[in-house]
Amino acid sequence: MRLLVVEDDRRLADALGVALRRRGYSVTHAATATAAKAVTDFDLMLLDLRLGGEDGLEVCRHFRRSSDVGIIILTARCAERDRVLGLRTGADDYVVKPFSMAELEARIQAVLRRSSRRPPRTLTYGDLRLDLNMHVVTYRDQPIDLTPKEFALLVRLARAEGQVVSRDQLLLDIWQTVSREASRTLTVHMTTLRAKLGDPALVGTLRGVGYRLNIAPAPGSAA
Repeated sequence: MRLLVVEDDRRLADALGVALRRRGYSVTHAATATAAKAVTDFDLMLLDLRLGGEDGLEVCRHFRRSSDVGIIILTARCAERDRVLGLRTGADDYVVKPFSMAELEARIQAVLRRSSRRPPRTLTYGDLRLDLNMHVVTYRDQPIDLTPKEFALLVRLARAEGQVVSRDQLLLDIWQTVSREASRTLTVHMTTLRAKLGDPALVGTLRGVGYRLNIAPAPGSAA
């Protein structure tokens, strides 16, 4: 199982990662809310609420708008109002620090069991369908094999619902940088993405600004 640990305390994140890997989990670490939002390939998130100047609850809201991925809040905030707010925001569980690894693993397994019984979440835009749980894309009923970055780019554009997403915003969301090297990488990924979709007009370019999907969301889309 793939876990995303969202924690700005590097020492705690490293210790948690070591303990979880010893128990057989694959672990990705994100130190900021921005970095967490760019990750698409995981089964469950362990989310701290204090992320420097960023709000962990906004990360929870971000994923709940389009995904049923498991979310467990790990925080030192122990007040009842904080627990209630975290759960109402969409978290599946709320664990107060300090905690034992035995308890945390039991809670992880419980949330994963519940998540596996949830119906799939999809984004549907015309003939384009994105399965957010399985990370599968089909266009005109044909499966499209995308890399994780290509999938993340397509999901980001789909969530914009036809609005233009700037290059800088895509770079920050997917690569967490606006460097020249990352900008060149974005251009290559967009070229490859269009080629794989087989319809160059599907992803439109507003020169000097950014990109958008040139189709409207289907009625009833799970976005």
